[in-house]
Amino acid sequence: MLTVDRLNVYIEASHILRDVSLAVGERELVCLIGRNGAGKTTTLRAIMGYQPPHTGAIAFGGRSLVGASVFEVARMGLGFSPEDSGVFGELTVAENIAMPTWTRATARPAAERIATAYTVFPGLRRYDARRGAQLSGGERKMLSIARALALDPEMLLLDEPFEGLSPAIIPAISEGIHAITRMGRSILLAESNIHHVPEFADRLYVIERGEIIFAGPPAEVHAQADVLKIIGGAP
Repeated sequence: MLTVDRLNVYIEASHILRDVSLAVGERELVCLIGRNGAGKTTTLRAIMGYQPPHTGAIAFGGRSLVGASVFEVARMGLGFSPEDSGVFGELTVAENIAMPTWTRATARPAAERIATAYTVFPGLRRYDARRGAQLSGGERKMLSIARALALDPEMLLLDEPFEGLSPAIIPAISEGIHAITRMGRSILLAESNIHHVPEFADRLYVIERGEIIFAGPPAEVHAQADVLKIIGGAP
């Protein structure tokens, strides 16, 4: 479904991504793990069209994303929840969730897409009329993911969905993500804490200093002592 092949990205004179390759198949949850500054966000932003690659290929559903605008990438069926949530503070919860239905038409009616978003995080219903700026950090994360789902995408890119959240809210976010996978949507999830990787993840990639240093099933990373030291999974 999504393939990234030998991607190189520069930001000004800095070489941020170095030959990054990864893949996400249909109905898969794939996690990109790395420390802060390792290149996770740049990878997701390059896929979404925010950051143009220097070299390399990005394809989604057999179509190249290189050179496509963010709007075009979203229209192709990629939903994005950024690290800072990207919630519109002056809009209500209901307006934030409805917005993607205005910008991308699909076979599913807008009302059905909005209802699906609330199914994943039903607690948002009681904040329908509350503005985005009035939400807590955890509520903004939920709203950001719900809004991305209302786009009716085939795949979601989730950047640090657990970052900065209290332990009490993390299970709700994880269950929401699990619900999305049960709907058959693919997910590429970037995360800095190996302990936050959902147990239902299909595959992991570990990125360090812009390079992929591990790719494989989650169980296999625990046999890589050097990799675990980098991502904080070892004592």
